[in-house]
Amino acid sequence: MRAALAPVLAFVLACAPAHPARDPAGGPATGVILHAHVWTGDPAHPEAQAIAWREDRILAVGTDDEVSALAGPRTRVLDARGGTVAPGFVDAHLHFVSSGATLTEVQLRDVRSREEFAARVAAYARTLARGVWVLGGDWDHTHWGGELPTRAWIDGVTPDVPVFVSRLDGHMALANGAALRAAGITRETPDIPGGTIVRDANGEPTGIFKDNALSLVERAIPPLSNDAADRALEAAMSYVAAQGVTSVESMGTWEDVATYRRAHDAGRLRTRIYAVVPLDTWERLRDEVAAHGRGDAWLRIGGLKGYADGSLGSHTAWMLAPFKDGDGTGLSVTPPETLYQRVAGADAAGLQVMIHAIGDRANRTVLDVYERVAREHGKRDRRFRIEHAQHLAPEDVPRFGALGVVASMQPYHCIDDGRWAESLIGPERAKTSYAWRALIDSHATLAFGSDWHVSPATPIEGIYAAVTRRTLDGAHPGGWVPEQRITVDEALRAYTWGGAYASFDEAQRGKLAPGQLADIVAIDRDLLHVSAVDIADAHVATTIVGGRIVYEAAASR
Repeated sequence: MRAALAPVLAFVLACAPAHPARDPAGGPATGVILHAHVWTGDPAHPEAQAIAWREDRILAVGTDDEVSALAGPRTRVLDARGGTVAPGFVDAHLHFVSSGATLTEVQLRDVRSREEFAARVAAYARTLARGVWVLGGDWDHTHWGGELPTRAWIDGVTPDVPVFVSRLDGHMALANGAALRAAGITRETPDIPGGTIVRDANGEPTGIFKDNALSLVERAIPPLSNDAADRALEAAMSYVAAQGVTSVESMGTWEDVATYRRAHDAGRLRTRIYAVVPLDTWERLRDEVAAHGRGDAWLRIGGLKGYADGSLGSHTAWMLAPFKDGDGTGLSVTPPETLYQRVAGADAAGLQVMIHAIGDRANRTVLDVYERVAREHGKRDRRFRIEHAQHLAPEDVPRFGALGVVASMQPYHCIDDGRWAESLIGPERAKTSYAWRALIDSHATLAFGSDWHVSPATPIEGIYAAVTRRTLDGAHPGGWVPEQRITVDEALRAYTWGGAYASFDEAQRGKLAPGQLADIVAIDRDLLHVSAVDIADAHVATTIVGGRIVYEAAASR
């Protein structure tokens, strides 16, 4: 799906026309892009040939002639050569600092056997200083037949190095014996509500921890130092810039907020950040907003994230009916009444709430909580969100639009999970899994993202996934549940305006129109006029944030 970068956007330091047009408010444009298929995201003016910006704001969108007239002697002139130019992509759901850190952690996503798993962990462990944990992973047990790994796989090659490596969805992880010792976990350690310690026939922990039980091990992991967190953020910003992402909505911690603030104060931010903190800290966020405000165009706070359930792949998604393999109906990781109390408190404080819900029962429960709070507190523009909204009961689909709940979804999950999801939920429930078409048709707002590091933060792949629904294993060339496919236009809107709307920022971002922030992505081909399957071969040529180029494809320089 990822081909090598091809020569794309040609950069030319062009001379100004003999009599360039002047905007009386401030002189020539800082930069212009010509010869493009501009997808503006602006229903009043949906398409154009060219765009100009001055400093950090869009100056004009129009024809090549109209925009060329705004150039001056120092204007940067870019030739798009017929490629798509669009608003910068908004990743509406990722984990920014921790994902940046994973770029240098052990990589297990492509492992295909027990032997390869152990060898990869052992090789990485040998590179670490004493006392440093092996973290990261992103393993997928479906790649080797579905057997869950155990600590016996790796204890022999990591006798003294603590290991805690996650399944790719982040809702299940494997600890080795050294990690269990560091965390003080034995066969006598009880399960905790909303979590599971997997045990063998003798009651001994196998090393697998699910959902809330992850915290039993995580509390023993040394925190990132400030320097390490700063490096992780820099790596994350570079990564997403190469994917055309100009803004992120980061589901994280208060430590992440401190990292963002250090970068902001030092003028190092190259990605706009809406920092979201845990829902159970809503009182702290209320006080922080009251004391210091919500931030500026580069860094804002005001969002809170909670959890209703786990994940389908970990068998912890909370379902209305049992999984097909008989392994229960998943987990409620936060009691519904606790969810209600936290949502009600946060909403009364004027904060935005977003809750992770995968299973159909989890989604129904969250919709019920949102409906109750809105009824009790009265009408206001609250923009409640459900993160993931993966598996819905048909009767709950129209409730998103009716209640004004944003469906914050990740298209890549569909073409990944679609390889095996029906083995757990069957074909009938799959009909309203990743139900983008049905949600749009019922007037819901979609905001697309990646859930990086669970999935790669690659919006072009996400657009491909939303338009084709072709699973990664090639088993569904016509699309898994093809009736839920959407158009390129709709997918672009979900990756731009939808994300901006989902973070209360559509007045400044999400479309290309005069006065909007100059956050722009240029792509090497016209996404709206190539075949759907060819979208996978498109690449980002240039990414611009606030009028400044933050990424250029190597072949374009």
